[in-house]
Order: sequence, then C-alpha cells, then structure tokens
Amino acid sequence: MPRPILTKCPVCGKALTVTKLHCSSCHTAVEGRFEPCRFCRLTGEQQHFVEVFLAARGNIKEVERLLGISYPTVRSRLDHVLETLGCGVERDQDQRRREILEALDKGEITPQEAVKLLQS
Repeated sequence: MPRPILTKCPVCGKALTVTKLHCSSCHTAVEGRFEPCRFCRLTGEQQHFVEVFLAARGNIKEVERLLGISYPTVRSRLDHVLETLGCGVERDQDQRRREILEALDKGEITPQEAVKLLQS
C-alpha cells in the first residue's frame, strides 16, 4: 500500500515540490516541477475532519456529535482547513464573539471554554 505523499521537508519543514512521476504499469517516468493538489496540503487530522464534515453533509451539529467537540471547535477547525486550502477565511471579531456567546447560551460550551475562546 502506498504511503501518503510528503508535503513538507522532514528536515526544515518547508514545502516539498514533486519532481518525478512514475507509472507502475508501463514504467514511464515524467520529470518536471509539479504542485501537489491543494488537499495534499492538509494534515492528516485536517483530512480526517474534512472526511467527517463531508460524511455529515456539512451539518455542524452532526460533526459535533461524531467528533465529540463543541460548535466553536468545529468552526475553528473548518476555518483552519479553509486557510490551509488558500480560501482566505476572514472572520469578523463581532461575528466570532456572537457565535461563542450563542454556543454558551445553548449549553454547547462551558463558561470557562467561552472565556478561553473570547481571549484567544
């Protein structure tokens, strides 16, 4: 079974570039500079999150249930995935604050979690 493609250098942590592709059937090789797909940039944890998110058809409540995490955590992970994919998430601070307070009001997070999230 093939291993997942490395996207970061194990020595310095910078992005790796694919320079050779090989066909295991006819042994054709193509050399050049190839960019990995945007989804290859995601960490294993982010890929798992995306799989769960898609399986839940984007239903955040279902993602919360499946992963056992709070609404703000789901939103935060989704934002990080979007940023990694280069989708440039711009979140208004007031909107973020409202979401945290709504989650607190619904009992989805504890007061301590809300304070921590508001301070970050």
